Amino acid sequence: MPGTRKLGRTSDHRTAMLRAMVTFLFENGKIETTVTRAKEVRAVAEKYITLAKDNNLANKRLALAFITKEDVVKKLFEEIAPAYADKNGGYCRIVKTGPRRGDAAEMAIIELVK
Repeated sequence: MPGTRKLGRTSDHRTAMLRAMVTFLFENGKIETTVTRAKEVRAVAEKYITLAKDNNLANKRLALAFITKEDVVKKLFEEIAPAYADKNGGYCRIVKTGPRRGDAAEMAIIELVK
């Protein structure tokens, strides 16, 4: 994907990290991470919410191939996506929370907009 950030990881590690973070975001509604990771997670999460708006078997299989938990995919298709049926994008919000204590990395909370 052109324009994606490498985040100091190999492509396999980066994909695994994004899968875990997107799954956790859909499961809990919000996560705290660095700003650059949050921006990458937002791009992927919004793609899957848009995909889930059209509730069919092919889209469920595409979501299951990326999201690591079946119950989270069920929640995505039955609860999360219908809540955004009338909205075209902008499903996630990133709120900066300041520097992290150990290494001063800029931290942020990414959450699903209600």
